[in-house]
Amino acid sequence: MQTRIREVFRSSIDVKESILQDDNLLKSIEAATRTIIEAFRMSRSVLFCGNGGSAADAQHLAAEFSGRFYYDRPPLNSEALHVNTSYLTAVGNDYSFDEVYARIVRAKAKKGDVLVALSTSGNSENILRAIQAAGDVGMTVIGMTGQSGGKMKDKCDVLINVPSADTPRIQEAHITIGHIICELVESALFPRH
Repeated sequence: MQTRIREVFRSSIDVKESILQDDNLLKSIEAATRTIIEAFRMSRSVLFCGNGGSAADAQHLAAEFSGRFYYDRPPLNSEALHVNTSYLTAVGNDYSFDEVYARIVRAKAKKGDVLVALSTSGNSENILRAIQAAGDVGMTVIGMTGQSGGKMKDKCDVLINVPSADTPRIQEAHITIGHIICELVESALFPRH
């Protein structure tokens, strides 16, 4: 059992080492951070969407903005789009699960807002439709995917494609990257003297 524990830790570390060696990926993380900073400076919203573990990551990261990350400061307008279960189940039932994010993007989003779309495969239909809806209203789309980027690859303004095809390792990297972005956004908007 300890052998497997060590293997999993090594695998997770290897993915993060690969990120550190990828200048283009680091530039994408920086671009995503700058995009979010600018949106918040303009009093815009940052909306998140994902499925399963990626929904949990979306909710986690939205809470870091709307609550706090390292220190007390004013809240930032950020939300995970799946947290209203009555809405989610109604639209899933009355339309289809493929429409749950696109419909709420059309209801909530304004030009200049940011959509952070998480999908380890990059191929989730409801995420792809949300990206399309976001583009239609003039949102900037930041995609967080696995190595290939899937169908999201050419549909996002900024793509953060973690260099792995292993879902748990991708999700671990997504939350690390998300935490880095949260830290940098918080310190840029609310510098401590």
